[in-house]
Amino acid sequence: MQHISGISRQQLQISSLEDKIASDNPVRFIEAFVEHISLESLGFKAKTIKTEGRPSFDAKVFLKIYLYGYLNGLRSSRKLEKECIRNIELQWLLCGIVPNYHSISDFRKQNPSGLKKLFKLFVSFLKDADLIAGETIAIDGTKSRAHNSKKANFSQKKIDQHLAYI
Repeated sequence: MQHISGISRQQLQISSLEDKIASDNPVRFIEAFVEHISLESLGFKAKTIKTEGRPSFDAKVFLKIYLYGYLNGLRSSRKLEKECIRNIELQWLLCGIVPNYHSISDFRKQNPSGLKKLFKLFVSFLKDADLIAGETIAIDGTKSRAHNSKKANFSQKKIDQHLAYI
């Protein structure tokens, strides 16, 4: 054998998700954070459990998804759904629950102020715990219009001509 070979895909393996997530993984922090916050104080509406039809997801499931997306730069509900399916960290965090993108999106639409308060609380907690410094400010999605016509761009020759004219 000249090459390192992997395990056969047909080989049965017994392992738990707990074994695959390190003890210092950020998803463990997200789990603890969401389990210890009060949803009502942040403005999330408590849903009544229906007697018929499919049961709804717990709001904490969506909070975990959004905090994970916040830490990993995922904003799209479709991308978050894909990560719930293929990402071991999210499988551990959600205990194998995979909400569809429409449910994830609807939760965001129904709770905009609660999510805003959640993210403020999350960032302030990270600052208090010295996990982030909070010194760098980044603006994402800034749109600037490019304008580089012959009249709008300047070379040293044009600048000298304008100064002479003035």
